[in-house]
Parts: sequence; structure tokens; C-alpha cells
Amino acid sequence: MTLAEIAKRLECEVHGDGACLISGVATLQNAESGQLSFLANRRYRRYLESTRASAVILNPDDLEACPVNALVASNPYLAYARAAALLNPPAPVPQGCHPSAVIESGCNIDPGAAVGAKCYIGADVVIAAAAVIGPGCVIGRNASIGAATRLVANVSVGEGVSIGSRVLVQPGAVIGSDGLGYAQDKGAWVKVLQLGGVVIGDDVEIGANTTIDRGALEDTIIEEGVILDNQIQIAHNVRIGARTAIAGATAIAGSTSIGKRCQIGGAVGIVGHLEIADDVYITAMSLVTGNIRRPGLYSSGTPLADNKKWRRNAARFGQLDEMARRLRALEKKLED
Repeated sequence: MTLAEIAKRLECEVHGDGACLISGVATLQNAESGQLSFLANRRYRRYLESTRASAVILNPDDLEACPVNALVASNPYLAYARAAALLNPPAPVPQGCHPSAVIESGCNIDPGAAVGAKCYIGADVVIAAAAVIGPGCVIGRNASIGAATRLVANVSVGEGVSIGSRVLVQPGAVIGSDGLGYAQDKGAWVKVLQLGGVVIGDDVEIGANTTIDRGALEDTIIEEGVILDNQIQIAHNVRIGARTAIAGATAIAGSTSIGKRCQIGGAVGIVGHLEIADDVYITAMSLVTGNIRRPGLYSSGTPLADNKKWRRNAARFGQLDEMARRLRALEKKLED
């Protein structure tokens, strides 16, 4: 595409040669002629002067320092994301069902959908138009897959799970597995049947090897526009609000409700039966043990430090209760 064509699609302003041909995207430091780069983080500005890219997406403040053609955008990273999609359209997928797929009776598979090799589709499954079921996927009976949704490969969808439209599920994800539900009988564990389902809204992305458990009685719900990274554990009856984003290795225990537009960092632990408000930001490695009622930024955990310093601080942590008692006693003496 020409730079002018890209600018028109992205609603950016061109500075330089609009007829310049662009065939791909690359980083500032590694781009070559014919490639489009971007500057969204100030720490990479030092690479702008020497870049070999044919054009760079940047904000107005960096335009004067740009030695090549430029696309000026108020949000360069967003413009880059859209440009990359323009220059890398998805490969066409053959419609229809692969001969090696096993499809049980009563299914309603749209002729415009694609079912890949070695898939198993249970009875009475509904697969809408333009959906792509990649190789090795398993879909349990009575499940439904929305229009233009893509299960990349080896995805497991449990019985009765409902997945909306334009959902992207990366390889190895499991949607609709049993949650951790057990009762005790004289020291032995008795399994509690997990009779609910999972409902995934439209425009959700689910990362590789992420697990979403089915509800115990009612459904586990992932609302529209949610982004889930790789290797996340979402337990039974969790509800995640619209357009929330969660980074990898986070674990959310059962029956917790997370609000809309939240951002949760990597390896966060959230205990069960909590309520987290809309617009909450939780930094990586935090442990959430109580309700969060107000929007804002929350953190916990001990940052990395020199080992000797960390060991001293860890020892002092165990002394805090005694120190607090002594401090209160001294304050009382001063008051007296």
C-alpha cells in the first residue's frame, strides 16, 4: 500500500512522500526500506535519527526530529496496530468441514464456517457463519460458536458453552472445564457437580492455555471486549466486566465479580467471593484478599531488592507487631 492509502485508512496526516510504497512493519532500530515503524515510547526516541524505515508513525512533538516520511497520529501505538492489520490480512480459510472431522448428529453448521482436521463436534452444536474451528478442537454437545469467531487449534469447549461473535481463542485454551467444587465426608472429598455453563461475549480474546471453569449452578460470564492473556485461571461463577484486560498467569478464585474496564497485571492472585469495582488497576504480583469498592490503582507484594537488604527487611516484617505494641506503650507514657 502507498503511505497515502495507509494514512487515509488510519485518518493520519502524511508528511513526506505519500506515494512511498509500504510492504510491512518493523521496529525503529531494525526497519528497512519499504517498512513502516512507529514511536510510541519515549525511551526508543534515540533510534529515530538513525532509522532506515521508509516511514514512521509518531506524535506531533516528534515530527521535527524524524528524518524520513511520517504519519502523524495522536495515538501512535493505536495507529501502528491498525496499520499492521492492514498490511498483514489473515490468510483465507477454506469453508466447509475437513473429512477427518467427527461431527455428531443434530449440529447446525453454517455453510460459510470452517471446521479443521481432527476436530470433534458434539451433538446439537451450533456454529455460525464465518466461524473457524481450527485443527484438533473439541466442542461439547449443545455448545454454540458465534459468527466470525476463531478457535485457533486444540481448543476445548465444554458442553453447553456459549461463545459470542468475533471471539479469538488461542491454542490450548479450555472453556467449560469443571470448577473446584468438593464437599467433605469424614475426611474424604465428595465431588459437587458443576451444572452451570460459560457465556463468552462478543469481541473477546482468550490467550493460549487459559482455563475458564463452568459455573457450579449459574454461569461463569466473560462480558464483551474482554482481553485474557495466556495461562490465566478463571474459576467457577466468576464474572468479568466488559473491556477488562488481564495479563498472564493471573488466578481468580470462584464467585468473584470484576468490573468493567479494569486492568489486572501478570501473576495477580484474587481470592473468591469478592467484588471489584469498575476502572480498577492492579499491578503485577499483587494478592487481592478483600473487596475493592472504588476505582484506582492498587498494589501489593515486595519489590525486588538486594538479597541482604531483603533478608533484613523480611526479618523486620516479623517484628512489626511487637514494634507496634511497644510504640503504642511509649505513646501512652508520653500522653500520661
